[in-house]
Amino acid sequence: MLVRRLLSVLMVFALGLALSASATGQEKKGKEKKEEEKGEKVNLKWQFGKPFFQTMTTTTKQSMKVMNNDVNQVQKQTFFFAWTPVKSDGDTYQIKQKIIGVQMDIDIGGSKITYDSKKENTNNPLAEFFKALEGATFKVSLNTKKLKVEAITGREEFLKKLVQANPQMKPLLDTILSEEALKEMAEPTFAVVPTEPVSKGKSWSKTTTLDMGPIGKYKNVYTYTYEGRDGKEEGGNYKIKVDTNLTYTAPADGTDSRGLPFKIKSAALKSKNATGSILFNAERGRVERSEMSLELEGSLQIEIGGQTTNVTLEQRQTSTVETMDTNPVPAPKS
Repeated sequence: MLVRRLLSVLMVFALGLALSASATGQEKKGKEKKEEEKGEKVNLKWQFGKPFFQTMTTTTKQSMKVMNNDVNQVQKQTFFFAWTPVKSDGDTYQIKQKIIGVQMDIDIGGSKITYDSKKENTNNPLAEFFKALEGATFKVSLNTKKLKVEAITGREEFLKKLVQANPQMKPLLDTILSEEALKEMAEPTFAVVPTEPVSKGKSWSKTTTLDMGPIGKYKNVYTYTYEGRDGKEEGGNYKIKVDTNLTYTAPADGTDSRGLPFKIKSAALKSKNATGSILFNAERGRVERSEMSLELEGSLQIEIGGQTTNVTLEQRQTSTVETMDTNPVPAPKS
């Protein structure tokens, strides 16, 4: 049972890594094409006046050795989001983000859990917890000049639903789902484009830090490089290459475990082959599609009941985000 509980929270650890959304007219398109032919700058700028939907799918494959047990874990999670503009106030735009669907396929050492928010899930022991995710709504206040989330509301109601589904996780959820953590999770939807016009080959960077208390801290440094138009047709997408450097830091000594059955004492984890691409549609003013991949290897020292246990970890993760105008979640059958 202790091994099972340990693996359950290590699944949360993996989720943290995953955490670790119009210029129109023929004349404008022609101008953009000519600018790129001359090597001049193009403006990859978000437009916030229209609602849109996103499908985010993350697949994680892990190989772990815990207490001399070899455990393979595979999890595929898909979240469906609706983004709705609320109002503009100077350089700040308020946007409502709502989780409209959730799908989970998890296999931990041969124990399988599946969940689909649009189907019956009577045999799923975590169904109530996953169900609490659906319908979660946040209001994001985004600085459109800096592409930075300055405030987010909806956290308290979200936590209340999750805690009702799993009361024993309240201390941990209250820590890892802080207001700052929710802001860091929402910001990458918009912060992938530059804040000024760029020419082909130009790079810019973005650093995010996600502090998950007793699970540790994740620092991501994203380096974006504009690679030009994706294809030669007018009105096509513009391609941005992404390179990521992830650094994990174990929690400091004395950190409250917040109800976890163990403490992470130390960690030596390295990321590699962390790269991806983004397609930005300048006509629609939004990201059309992004793909990211990440490999993580190393070891952790875990303290359980006063004894130290070594955990080795190999992880491969891919993530895809697609944007569309229509709701991707099918309506329930009448």
